Amino acid sequence: MIVDTPELSSATGHVAAMYREDLDADGRVYAHTRAMAVNPEAHEAFEALLGAITPSIGLRTYELATLGAARAIGSPHCLLAHGRKTLRAGLVDEEQLDRLARDYTDADLSEADVAVMAFAERVSVDPRSMTDADSRRLRELGFSDRQIVDIALAAAARNFLSRALLALAVPVDEVPGLTPALVDALLSPLER
Repeated sequence: MIVDTPELSSATGHVAAMYREDLDADGRVYAHTRAMAVNPEAHEAFEALLGAITPSIGLRTYELATLGAARAIGSPHCLLAHGRKTLRAGLVDEEQLDRLARDYTDADLSEADVAVMAFAERVSVDPRSMTDADSRRLRELGFSDRQIVDIALAAAARNFLSRALLALAVPVDEVPGLTPALVDALLSPLER
């Protein structure tokens, strides 16, 4: 990564809080955290956006939309981080995460969960071709207008962060708590 990032020893305010969160969780500061710490106001705004999106759709739907978008974009940072987050939150077990990472249509997810991931994937790959039919599918599965908007925002937010990390050539750190098999499964979409 070519950009200089704030040093841990001189971090203050929001940057110090970002670094402390990584240190408390895993004993180190991740490269993607350091990259976002270059503009802490943007990071803070991003976190506020996520805080406004997640309550209406819940953590499970947010994480599935995030993983769907990260798969489509090919973001190793977000696949690993949110794969672990999904697992640690108890939203799936290791076997289901492995299956979901490789082919979410064959992972014993509900019809609504698969639709969320497919919608997020389309937002990430070809949003210009999307029509009311894409949103209608979510409505047919019981999502409210607010939830449909927030699923779109969750996928778009993941696009924002993932694409920034990729554009800055941020190194991909090892994420503790994931077995080598899960890492392989989570990164399998990158092999396409």
